[in-house]
Amino acid sequence: MSDFWSWWVIIIVAINIFGCWALLYWTRRIKSQSGLDNETTGHVYDGIEEYNNPLPRWWLNMFYITLVFSIGYLILYPGLGNFAGTLGWTQEKQHSEEVEVASQTYQPLFDKYKNVPIAELAKVKQATEMGKRIFVNTCFGCHGSDARGNPGYPNLTDKDWLWGGSPEQVKHSIVNGRVGVMPPFGASLTAEQIDQLVNYVGKLSGNKVDETKAATGKATFDTQCFACHGADGKGNIALGAPNLTDNIWLYGGSRTSIADTIRNGRTGEMPAHQDILGEAKSHLVSAYVYSLSNE
Repeated sequence: MSDFWSWWVIIIVAINIFGCWALLYWTRRIKSQSGLDNETTGHVYDGIEEYNNPLPRWWLNMFYITLVFSIGYLILYPGLGNFAGTLGWTQEKQHSEEVEVASQTYQPLFDKYKNVPIAELAKVKQATEMGKRIFVNTCFGCHGSDARGNPGYPNLTDKDWLWGGSPEQVKHSIVNGRVGVMPPFGASLTAEQIDQLVNYVGKLSGNKVDETKAATGKATFDTQCFACHGADGKGNIALGAPNLTDNIWLYGGSRTSIADTIRNGRTGEMPAHQDILGEAKSHLVSAYVYSLSNE
C-alpha cells in the first residue's frame, strides 16, 4: 500500500473513532430548557411521550470501553494503513502456525500408510475412509462428493480411465496432474463430414445411426482421428485419448455434444496435487480412488 493510501486509511479510522466518542458525549443528554426533571423532548407517537432522560451510566460506559478497546486493538494488530501492529501478527503467520500444529498432530496418521502398496491399501477400511475425507475436502468441486464426476470431469467409480486405471497410473494423475487436448476440426472439416463422423462415432458405441453416413465417416476417421483414438476407436491412455466404443462420454454422448466436440475441440486439465496434498495424503487418496472401481 502506498503512503498516500496508508495515511488515508489512518485518517478515516481516526475520524470514525473520534466521531463516535463525540456523538456519545453530545447525545448523553439533551439539555432541559426549563430545568425541570422528567421533561419530554416533545416527540409523541400513538400517545407515547419521549422523555429527555440520559442513558444509564453503565450503558454509556460500555460504549466508551469499546472505543478504548478499539484503540488498544489497533496498537496491537494491523488496521492503520501500513502499521503492522506491535505484536507483528499476520494472517499468513497464523495460518502457517495452525498448519504446523495440524501437521504435527495428523501427519503421523497419514505416514502410517505411506509405504503400503495402493492395491493392498484399498482394502483397508480405515485408510480408504481417511482418503475419502481428503478427497471430499479437495476434489469434490470437479468430481463431486460421490466421485461420479460432472460434465467434463471423469466419473471415478467406473472402469473407464483416460490415462489408465492401474494404482501407479491413478497416483500419477493425482500427484502430477494431466492435460488432455482434443483439437478442433471445425476449420478443416465440412459440416457434412462432421455429421458423417458423428454417425460413425455413434456406431462405434452401439447407437442407432445412418449407416451410409457412418461408412463415409469411417474414411474421415481413419485419416483424421486414428492417430489418437486408434484405428479401432479404443483410444490411447498414453495420450489421454478416450475409448469411443464403450458409450461412456466425458462431455456427453448426444449427437449435438459429439458434433460440438469434433467441431470446437476440448481441453481438460487435472491439476497436480503434489504440493497441495503431499506424498502421504496423495497415497491415501489414490487408494480411495482405486477402491471405487476395484471392489
